[in-house]
Amino acid sequence: MSRERHPRVPFPGRSGVESDPGLTVVGEAATGAEAVEVVRRENPDVVLMDIRMSDVDGIEATRRLADFPCRVLILTTFDLDEYVYAALRAGAGGFLLKDTPPGDLLSAIHRVAEGGALLSPSVTRRLITEFARLPGPSAPPRELTGVTEREREVLTLIARGSSNTEIAQRLVLSQATVKTHIGRLLAKLQARDRAQLVIAAYESGLVKANS
Repeated sequence: MSRERHPRVPFPGRSGVESDPGLTVVGEAATGAEAVEVVRRENPDVVLMDIRMSDVDGIEATRRLADFPCRVLILTTFDLDEYVYAALRAGAGGFLLKDTPPGDLLSAIHRVAEGGALLSPSVTRRLITEFARLPGPSAPPRELTGVTEREREVLTLIARGSSNTEIAQRLVLSQATVKTHIGRLLAKLQARDRAQLVIAAYESGLVKANS
């Protein structure tokens, strides 16, 4: 990893997290409210957040952490559309089931710590399904102010679950150019990560859930 310090993660040592020499566990919490306090006190890079906790659930806790620089990786036993959508809307950078193999979990932590979003095509499809179920928005569609035509093409493919490699192949671009377009989209749409770009694409009407 190209970080000057190891990502600091407020999470107990289960699933072998503490076995990774590149990770430092700084705390744990039994409730969502406690999780927020741990983040305020320890200033971690990544938070592994359970969906179902007493007092304050993981989605609400994630929402309360929106102004903190930490990245939130949601862990749950519930592979349900509404949880995926609510977690991403609250600002989560990734979504994993608790039975995810330890190696995949460690890779996910590093990926999220480095600024990436853990949003696989399968999760994207569930997110699309959730948008299809929801009633139409009461507010005007989200504006894609300043987004160029090429950036719209990239955003459309992101929203459909395409990887950077797939986007590069589809648009006949280099991967470096794709990354540049994504970086500009993040800045223009004030999105923290790829997950929020997916939501922006649907809330703007650029991509329809059943298209």
